[in-house]
Amino acid sequence: MAIHSTLSAVLGAKRITQKKLADTTGISKTTINSLYNDKVTMVSYNVLNKICKTLDCQVSDILTYVPDEEEN
Repeated sequence: MAIHSTLSAVLGAKRITQKKLADTTGISKTTINSLYNDKVTMVSYNVLNKICKTLDCQVSDILTYVPDEEEN
């Protein structure tokens, strides 16, 4: 996958737990945990909006693009 979640680093830097983020945003703990562990395959704009608003960050702070290696 070429897009990776860096939510764990952002939460660590801000010293916010997954539980607190889930409670504050109303996003399910399962969704937060999937993003935290970079296991999510799809995320809605609504979820990203709530997280960015709560953490006062940009989408680029919690998702990064890493190009796949080119095939020979």
